[in-house]
Amino acid sequence: MAAAALALGQTEKARAATPAPSSTRHKPMAMGLLIKPYPNVEERIAVVKQLGIPTCFLSLDSYIGKFTPDLAKQMQDALDKHQVVATTAEVVQPPPLKWNFTEGPSTIGVVPRAYRAARIDALKQTSDFAKLLGIDKIQTHCGFIPEDPHDPLYDETVLAIRQLAEYCAANGQSFLMETGQETPVTMLRVLKDVDRPSLGVGLDTANLILYGKANPVDAVKILGPHIRAMHAKDGKWPTNPMELGEEVVIGKGEVDFTKVLTELHAVGYKGAVTIERETSGPQQIEDVRQEKIYLERILAKLKS
Repeated sequence: MAAAALALGQTEKARAATPAPSSTRHKPMAMGLLIKPYPNVEERIAVVKQLGIPTCFLSLDSYIGKFTPDLAKQMQDALDKHQVVATTAEVVQPPPLKWNFTEGPSTIGVVPRAYRAARIDALKQTSDFAKLLGIDKIQTHCGFIPEDPHDPLYDETVLAIRQLAEYCAANGQSFLMETGQETPVTMLRVLKDVDRPSLGVGLDTANLILYGKANPVDAVKILGPHIRAMHAKDGKWPTNPMELGEEVVIGKGEVDFTKVLTELHAVGYKGAVTIERETSGPQQIEDVRQEKIYLERILAKLKS
C-alpha cells in the first residue's frame, strides 16, 4: 500500500543520484531546526539558512499520501540552494491524535490497534520518500507503550516497531522512537526486545518532562548509546493530571541543557542538536534566534 501510494519505482539511474546519508554531511552536534515545509518548501528551508542553522528536521505529516519524486526533487533543490542538510524525517499522523493524558493513550502512535496499520503505512511512505533525499533517520512517537511487558499491547507494539525498524533498515535508515509517552526504562526494554540494530532513540528533552516521565539528564544516562537524534526543547512539569506540562523557551524551563549536552557528548553523540519551538510566526523566529545563542554557548565550551 505504501509503495503504491508513493509510486516511486526508482530506476538504477535514480538510485545512483540519491545523496549520501545525511549523517555524513554535517558535523557532530551541528545546530538544527525542526520545520514543517508544507506548503512552501523553499520558504521554510530559506528560514533555516537565514537563521544561520546548517541542518533541519523535516516534519512531513501534511504530505502523507502525496509523496512523489517531483516533491523530493523540489525539496532537494531547495536544500542544495540554501546549503542545508535534512537530517531526519518524521510523521505522527494520520489523525486522530490527542496530546493529553486522558485520550493520548488510545490515539497516539502505533500502540492503539485502531490506528496502527495506518500509522505504519504512513511511516513506510515517509521512509521511501526520505531515501530519495539521503535522509537516514525516520522518527515518530510510538505512543504510550505499556510499562507492563505482559500487557498484550506491549508485544503487539514490539512487533510493529520491529517491522518498521526492518523496513527502514532496507532503505539504509535508522528508525527512531521519540521520547515522551513512555519511561526511559520502558523504551530501553523495547530496544532490547525488538533487537534490531536499526532501532534507536530520538531524544526530546522537553517531552520527558511534559509527560512527567523522567528528567532528561537521567534519560540520557539510561538511553545514551541509543540516541541518534535530539530535539532541544524546554518545558515545565505537568501540574494538571489531565494535561501535559507547558512547553517554554529554552532556558525558561526545567531542562538542564548543560548537563544533557555534556552527557550526550560523553557518549559520543554525533547527531544534530535540533531546536523545536512549538509556536509560529515572528515570535517563533525570535525565540529560535535566542535559543540558538543559548545552545551555541554551551556547545562552544564542550568543543573547546
